[in-house]
Order: sequence, then C-alpha cells, then structure tokens
Amino acid sequence: MKKAYLFSLITVAAAITGIIACSKNGVSPGTSVAGQQKVSLYLTDGPGYFDNVFIDIKTVNVWVDTSAHGEPPRRHWRHEDSLNGLWQTLTITPGVYDLLALRNGLDTLLAAGTLPKGKVKLIKIELGTNNSVVKDSVTYPLNLFKGDSSFVLINLQGDEWDEYTTGQSRLWLDFDISRSIINWHNAFYLRPFLRSFIEKNTSRIAGVVLPRAAFPVVTVYNGTDTAYALPEHEGRFKVRGLQPGVYTVFVNGSNGYQDTTISNVTVTSGNETSVGTINLHR
Repeated sequence: MKKAYLFSLITVAAAITGIIACSKNGVSPGTSVAGQQKVSLYLTDGPGYFDNVFIDIKTVNVWVDTSAHGEPPRRHWRHEDSLNGLWQTLTITPGVYDLLALRNGLDTLLAAGTLPKGKVKLIKIELGTNNSVVKDSVTYPLNLFKGDSSFVLINLQGDEWDEYTTGQSRLWLDFDISRSIINWHNAFYLRPFLRSFIEKNTSRIAGVVLPRAAFPVVTVYNGTDTAYALPEHEGRFKVRGLQPGVYTVFVNGSNGYQDTTISNVTVTSGNETSVGTINLHR
C-alpha cells in the first residue's frame, strides 16, 4: 500500500481536504529574505468512492528546527509545548474544501509563509466541524471518533522539501481518501493517511480508460507501493508521487466490462510514463 513516508499522528481526525483544483487560495510564494525561507504547501488527492469529500480547514502551522540538534515538542504536540517560539503560522484561506476536485494530477496551494531558516519537521492542520461526504448524491456527516483531536499532525525529517530556488521550498501532501474514511456502524469516520512527495524525485503514470460506461477504477502497484485513480469523464487519469520502479496497472471494470492488466510499466524519477488508451470490452 502507499508508504506512510508521511503520516498523520492524529488517530482519526482529519480528512479530506478538498480544495478547488488549481485555485491558489489567495496566497503566493513571494520573495525570500536573508535569514528566512519561503515555503509553499500543496495538496493533492488519492481518490475514493464518493461524489464529494468536504473538510473544514481552519489553520496550518509548522514547527521549524533552527538548531543543529533541535527536536520538535513532544507530549501532546500543542503550541504550549513550543520551544523558542518555533511554531509558525502559514497563510491560508480558511473554509470548507472539496478534496475530490484535486484528483488525476491536479493540486492546489494549501498554505504558504515566510519562516526562519531551518528544517520544517512538523505540519499541523487544524480542522473545523463542518466536514461531510457525498455518496450517491446523499450527504453524510464526517465524524471523529470519540476522544480524537481536531487536528492532523504530519511528521517530517526536514529534508523532504524541494528548494526549487534559493530560499524558496515546496512540498506536496497526498491525502489518500480510500484509507482515510471508515464506514463504521452506518456512519463515516476519519482516519487520515497522508504522505509527502516532491515532483522532481517521484514519478507519474497517466493514460486514458474507455468507455466511461465501464466506471473504471485504476490501481497502480508494485511490491512496496499502491496508488489509485478514478478517471475523469473523458477517461483521463494520472497517478502522482510514485517512487521510481516497475509497476502493474490494473483497471477494474464494472457494468459488464472486463478487467484489464498492464504489466511491467517502468517509471523514472521526475518523469511521466503514459500507458496510452485502454479500451475495456464486455
């Protein structure tokens, strides 16, 4: 399954960060300043079987290690546990976002800010209460299990970021909906599964699946990694953030259409591999 190279420490809180695809949310990278760094945090989607997934995002904060051997605050990971004021607030547009607008290679700028120089080792996403999913045109509340916190915490080593120009870095967060939403006792709950990636060190697989009437689901996998895609209306799909290697592409057809498997799809770092057009047959 997708490696939890980046994972949330919240037990069940937090999910689906839907954000209108390719909108920039009113924040821009800006210009770096001496002794500071500019960071941009992008969000993309690992799809699930829903019409929409909405999440209420209030704030995004990061913890910056500016020392040689500094460690993030432990215990309950609260701002009260900060060391030397290293919790920093990023700029976002608070609101309810639809994560499913970000599938098949789309992303959005979730947050950005100017920080002290150092390694960003924690990302904390604070959630509101207006969270829901839409399935078969019916809206359901998206709940937290009793006792769970209303924030997502993401652990980093600090060297994951892509410094694409001096003093300016960026990182993508992939939110895997299929692993993050739990249907339990006829209600939907959140258990967030996140991972980080940067474009230049990872790979992409893209293609087209026809016909639309097959309602296909695409699974890309090998011995260490699994990712999913739901093709758009025209049949296009794209899976991002893959580690270089050899993958199998499995297309699950429905509505009477047969499944199809494409083996030995090789992807290389920073590049996109196309599997062309896959025509499913009854």
